[in-house]
Amino acid sequence: MSDQQDNVKDLEGKTALVTGGTKGIGKAIAARLLAAGATVIVTARNQPDEQNNPYHFIAADLSQTDDVEKVAAHINQNFGGVDILINNMGANTFPGGGFNTLTDDHWYKALEINLLSSVRLDRALLPAMLEKKSGVIVHISSTSGQFPIWESTMAYSAAKSALNSYSKSLADEAGPQGVRVVTVSPGLNKTEAMSSFLTELAKQAGITFEEMTQKLFDRVGGVPLGRMAEPAETAELVYFLASPKASYISGANYFIDGGNFPVVK
Repeated sequence: MSDQQDNVKDLEGKTALVTGGTKGIGKAIAARLLAAGATVIVTARNQPDEQNNPYHFIAADLSQTDDVEKVAAHINQNFGGVDILINNMGANTFPGGGFNTLTDDHWYKALEINLLSSVRLDRALLPAMLEKKSGVIVHISSTSGQFPIWESTMAYSAAKSALNSYSKSLADEAGPQGVRVVTVSPGLNKTEAMSSFLTELAKQAGITFEEMTQKLFDRVGGVPLGRMAEPAETAELVYFLASPKASYISGANYFIDGGNFPVVK
């Protein structure tokens, strides 16, 4: 990101919520929106590592209905709602090995974390946007929603695919009332979560981390740009979609995957 880009304050006066905003892609998104002048609220289950960070932090597990209600009540009371909602929370913490390794509890948790957390937060915060006839919701999905890997992402991919469909439906409903809804589907990102995921897969397969990383690149068909994305690169796209620059964009799903996806979308 250039200094010139960083100095554009086109989100001044806007309030943004970034879920899962203390690490990885979420942390990068929060930083980018803050740089653009927004007041930024972040949620996560645990306190951020930095002691004096510039965000408003709310501790919450958004896979739990009570915590969603707590977050929404706090935001509505203290900020009067949000102008930008980034539903970034999501995780693939389920065992690899395919269909027979996944229990009902794994499936329920996959949906709670990767779909229903967004649905519930939208339900709580969207009405105020509709009343103002303005606002932006960005759902952070994954290329896994369209390109599942059965041996490692089956439940996660199914939940993200459901999120993609839901996001498009919500865009069609909310658009005529002035609220834009878009989806961003990152590919492989260089995050702590990705490192932990690859470490666990390598352990299960009895191979090294480096071998597992190459195996994943091969499994997804290769990445033409030859590397994982930096979280800041994904955050730049999210910022653009949340900004006035993208005022005519709604209902679309943007892939940011280094050219990995094998078809024209």
